[in-house]
Amino acid sequence: MNFPYRTLMVQGTTSDAGKSTIVAALCRLLKRQGVRVAPFKPQNMALNSAVTSDGGEIGRAQALQAIAAGVPPHTDMNPVLLKPSSDIGAQVIIHGKVRAEMNARDYHQYKTVAMAAVLESHQRLLSQYDAVVVEGAGSPAEINLRDRDIANMGFAEAVDCPVILVADIDRGGVFAHIVGTLSCLSQSERDRIIGFVINRFRGDIKLLEPGLEWLEQQTGKPVLAVLPYLHGLYLDAEDAVQPVQAERGAFRIVVPSLPRMSNHTDFDALRAHPDVDLQFIRQGEPVPPADLIILPGSKNTRGDLAWLQQYGWPERIARHLRFGGKVIGICGGFQMLGRSVEDPHGVEGARGLSAALGVLDMSTVLTQEKRLEQVSGRCAFAQADVSGYEIHMGVSSGPALAQPAFLIDGRAEGALEEQVLGTYLHGLFDNPAAGRALLEWAGLRSEHTVDTSALREASIERLADAAQPLFEALLR
Repeated sequence: MNFPYRTLMVQGTTSDAGKSTIVAALCRLLKRQGVRVAPFKPQNMALNSAVTSDGGEIGRAQALQAIAAGVPPHTDMNPVLLKPSSDIGAQVIIHGKVRAEMNARDYHQYKTVAMAAVLESHQRLLSQYDAVVVEGAGSPAEINLRDRDIANMGFAEAVDCPVILVADIDRGGVFAHIVGTLSCLSQSERDRIIGFVINRFRGDIKLLEPGLEWLEQQTGKPVLAVLPYLHGLYLDAEDAVQPVQAERGAFRIVVPSLPRMSNHTDFDALRAHPDVDLQFIRQGEPVPPADLIILPGSKNTRGDLAWLQQYGWPERIARHLRFGGKVIGICGGFQMLGRSVEDPHGVEGARGLSAALGVLDMSTVLTQEKRLEQVSGRCAFAQADVSGYEIHMGVSSGPALAQPAFLIDGRAEGALEEQVLGTYLHGLFDNPAAGRALLEWAGLRSEHTVDTSALREASIERLADAAQPLFEALLR
């Protein structure tokens, strides 16, 4: 088929309006029609990332969209990735590689360089694919961010592409969101919006129709589609932790919700497991008794370590181990389990040395080079394959590493003791065999396994089916 748009951009009136999922749906619908399509997000700010086929790092949502498109994730699909390390600073990643740690003011000046990288990647994708579906970031109506914008209308104007504007009706105020957004745009920006999508609707569509007619009269633009609220989707979150499921399983896992927690998609398979009750514990919340404590990855290991110490987690972990519980540390959480974490180069903030939790006899030095690799191997504690990816800046050493948790391409990885397992591997639980082996090590005997790939694929198909009316409107 001939899709009428070489580049089509999806922007939202707010964050979490549904831009990521609509891009994924359109990519799958185009794939069904035999169109070679690639997702694209000029600039992403997220702590959930994925390792690409070309050995770089992109936002997790773009990796999901690439799966929907049926193509390997590539750094050109998200040329600028910002990973916040504090309230005012972030690691700046260009074409999959770390360029610098910058505060917001310095990055604003750097945007001209970043825009060049964005346009370069977009051109490369256009040379390889029939269509590129672009996701904006946040909202185009952020007046304070309009200057040198590369994430929304700044990009759309630069490449002269049409825009779909998405609004989330489940939040309320959907008509004000749309009309208000338009009022904040220039005339040329308003002109390139070809229509609206009302997302996450539930109820009687007849009751909505008067509002749709009013909106079209007020703006002179069509409502392209009203998309339903889809329950039970299994999709990789771009950044924010999704609401925790209602308590289900008897096997309880608790995870401290670190201020700079990264790649919390590591826990998606556990959240979907029918025999697991997984709880993220936020600041000030009581910590319930648990079978397993997992320390997650972190974008600021020493800062999040200080947070754990401030809120009494060392004592809770020590008590948990005394009573026979198990502990897993992943990436930054693994580093925290050692005796110390040193940052001699200031890669995550101030230079210095922090005493860690002392659960494992090892120490970590943060490095300026980031390790980015997709890996596979075997569990050292079970007859099970494991696969995952590494994204970390740091080297650990010490006696604890003499007993590895995994064997990756013939090398020892991680640490394993009777009650403690540490590893740099993300995505551990996504492999059904490895996930089952890890839970058995932690004490859960269950007949159930979770295949995250199958769940993700089924959710993408549901998204595409629901977005069919939007697709048909775009073809008219």
